[in-house]
Formats: sequence, structure tokens, C-alpha cells
Amino acid sequence: MVERDNSGLTELRRGVLVLAVLSRLQVPQYGYSLKQALAEGGMPVEEGTLYPLLRRLESQGLLASEWDTTSAPPRRYYRLNAEGERVFALLGEAWRDQVRVMNDFLDEEPADERG
Repeated sequence: MVERDNSGLTELRRGVLVLAVLSRLQVPQYGYSLKQALAEGGMPVEEGTLYPLLRRLESQGLLASEWDTTSAPPRRYYRLNAEGERVFALLGEAWRDQVRVMNDFLDEEPADERG
């Protein structure tokens, strides 16, 4: 069994975090609600990781955000914009392709190197 604090697991999770975040931002979310949605889906993430990622994705032109000042406290809601939707679709397709490849690798019988 892989330990949760294993650096390999950390790297694997870091690699899929962008796709996970984009998947949850198909509907508008504020930071804490996004953090909860990710955790409920099995991918807990620290605020110190999530908020910089949101700012980076927005600066890359994948997200739009707006402040809701009618709530107390005011909340900044993030959502995919058109470019974010396009990138999400491409990354989703690439993810599915990689899962198929990795499933084949993991299911493959080891080659007998002696023969």
C-alpha cells in the first residue's frame, strides 16, 4: 500500500490538480467551496496550494472571476471562461488517453528477461 505522504503520490496528485480544479469550475465556485468540492471528491488540497493555482489559472486566461459583495463576507467566484472550457476538454481527452496507456502498462505481464 502506498503511504499518503509518499513523494511519488504527491507528485502524481500535483500533476492532476489543474484538471481536477478545472472540472469543478464548470460551475462558479468561491475558493472555500472549491476546496470542499475537491475534498469531497477525494482530492483534498491545502489553501496555500489552491489560491495561488486559481490566480495562476486566471492569469493564464483560463478562468474568469467576480466578487459577490452581497454575501458576508464578500466572496470571489471563479468559473471557466471559453478558453478554460477549451483547455479543460483537451486536458480531459489527454487524461483519458493516459489512463488507457497506464492501465495497459499496469495490467501487462512482466517480460521474462532470461529467455
